[in-house]
Amino acid sequence: MWHCSFSSLSLCCLLLLSTIIPTHCYLISPSLLDLINSTCKECSDKSADINYDFCVTSLQPIPVTHVTNLQGVGIVAMELALANATNTISTIEHMLSSKEFDPFAIDCLKDCLELYADAIAMLVDAFTAFLSEHFDIATVLMRTVMDAASTCGEGFTEKKGELILLAKENYNLFQLSDISSCIIKQVSFVPSQPPNVSS
Repeated sequence: MWHCSFSSLSLCCLLLLSTIIPTHCYLISPSLLDLINSTCKECSDKSADINYDFCVTSLQPIPVTHVTNLQGVGIVAMELALANATNTISTIEHMLSSKEFDPFAIDCLKDCLELYADAIAMLVDAFTAFLSEHFDIATVLMRTVMDAASTCGEGFTEKKGELILLAKENYNLFQLSDISSCIIKQVSFVPSQPPNVSS
């Protein structure tokens, strides 16, 4: 059970992940590039919501881990979703402290803050389930994260003419979670193997 304030959620999450996965930074290899391209193509073909270009652009940099199989790509996708959610928490806190928004927008931002806090917890649980090969559980959790991103955006539409804040953040989290869900399903159909990480 976590006991983290919103302002420290990002640090808590990153510390948790750093105890699970070794972190390295390498240039992407041609074989990994092919794997990412084929994975994104399959996911975008199966889900009308997944943007192929977004998928490839997001996964290609491999910001934390250099991976050599599909499980590793799934880890990267989930790490990116978690990074997006924790960064969005900080963005929402800054927006709330700026006092630049009307009461309706503030209420929506507060709702989004709770949704993103819940999403972070679900992402960590999904990550654990994925590593434990509980793929059905991981998939359900990732779908719930997608719902959280959608719900955050929908809140702003309840008032006609209201500016939809966090549209980019919600889109990114939705995409990354959908990509992660797709990869989890793909991994569940292949023989069990550890997520290779080059050293």
